[in-house]
Amino acid sequence: MAEKLTTQEGQPWANNQHSLTAGQRGPVLIQDYQLLEKLAHFDRERIPERVVHAKGAGAKGVFKVTHDMSAYTKADLFNGEGKETPLAIRISQVAGELGYPDTIRDVRGFAVKFYTEQGNYDIVGNNTPIFFINDPLKFPDFIHSQKRDPRSHKRDVNMQFDFWAHSPESIHQVTYLMGDRGNPTSYRTMNGYGSHTYKWVNAAGEQFWVKYHFISDQGVSNMTNEVAEKLAGQDTDYLQNELFSAIEDGNYPSWTLYVQIIPYQEGLDYKYDIFDVTKVVSHKDYPLQEVGVMTLNANPDNYFEDVEEIAFSPANLVPGIEPSLDKLLQGRLFAYKDAARYRLGANYEQLKANRPRNEVHNYARDGFMAQNQDGSVNYEPNSQGGPVEDPHASISGDMFQGMTGAYEPYDTDYYSAAGRLYNLMSEEEKQRLVETFKQTLGTIDSLENKRLMVQQMARADADYGQRVADAIGVDMADIDL
Repeated sequence: MAEKLTTQEGQPWANNQHSLTAGQRGPVLIQDYQLLEKLAHFDRERIPERVVHAKGAGAKGVFKVTHDMSAYTKADLFNGEGKETPLAIRISQVAGELGYPDTIRDVRGFAVKFYTEQGNYDIVGNNTPIFFINDPLKFPDFIHSQKRDPRSHKRDVNMQFDFWAHSPESIHQVTYLMGDRGNPTSYRTMNGYGSHTYKWVNAAGEQFWVKYHFISDQGVSNMTNEVAEKLAGQDTDYLQNELFSAIEDGNYPSWTLYVQIIPYQEGLDYKYDIFDVTKVVSHKDYPLQEVGVMTLNANPDNYFEDVEEIAFSPANLVPGIEPSLDKLLQGRLFAYKDAARYRLGANYEQLKANRPRNEVHNYARDGFMAQNQDGSVNYEPNSQGGPVEDPHASISGDMFQGMTGAYEPYDTDYYSAAGRLYNLMSEEEKQRLVETFKQTLGTIDSLENKRLMVQQMARADADYGQRVADAIGVDMADIDL
């Protein structure tokens, strides 16, 4: 027997088909509080979409440790072979809005929330091991350039390349994005990365630098520009629907988590700046070490509660895992939680998707939508037996010295990493990369920006620059190398 319809306050709801009116032809009565409440709630059903990563798909799953990492970190979720931790994941588009086709070429967000016994731990990265910029001061400008023109309201390739042409640190990521991996065939057939360098600390206080790699157990496959364009017209939610259907059918995707572990001092002395997210650390120098397997085995129970209301932040850390000196990461530690407070409210951590599995004890009180509050003391220090500090969570410090200032990056070699990436590509991949630049960079209005982009490519690799120049009609004689 069906349950009885009620209002939000639990009162019986007699008629959900017709409003109360003064006579058969109206007008509608203001005393019809059920109508007013229904309309008022409907008016507020859409929360602000994410400024970045607005469109995405989510799932639930479990992480199982296959190789104990206690020699490197005291983080509970990575200690003990066979250890299992529930998790939620959101895979997203960076630039487009909530209704944008998800097969359009873009970086894909790859965010994992582990519900550990020590609190929530989030790895918030992308399907690329690098990013376009290395300073948080440039992030709003970068995102503005990828969004819509303030006058025409069009997404404009001129804006995108205008920013990239004047930000040479972006050429490594632009090469990655315009290559095959800029258009994955499926969310299941792409890798995920923590992107930044993080710090692991073991129980003895030893420190290590670490980079995260989620390698798809389904393999990596990508779609052509032509297929992506066709799918965008047929199903704007193609990648989301493909993941949902696979999980619904019991075809559970998995990723094996590997890490690169770099001894503390070696990381500081490495030939590239490991704290610059536009660069990578060579697998030859620091090979991948297996940690465990992440399996997605359940779809959302309710998309809004499980995916739209989930909030990730690289500041969600647990003992044994700490930030690094990465400037962009430092900015994200603030920005992500602040964005969640704007979008979801001051107490967004109390929502189901963000609630930790362990009990929460602190002195934060009140604010919009506060739940589960008691009458205990709300200040510290106190003599009332309130929660006290846990030295186990103390941060391991880093030495630094110098004068404050707005400095250029420590390592200003923006180009060689993009050249190495280009030379890892097969001849067929290089041809597709050049064709993609012809279809994008080749269509912009500014000849100067075309030249600046070709200059970056040529500084990365001479063949790379020459082939793109030929494709878009730029004379290499006009390029300052």
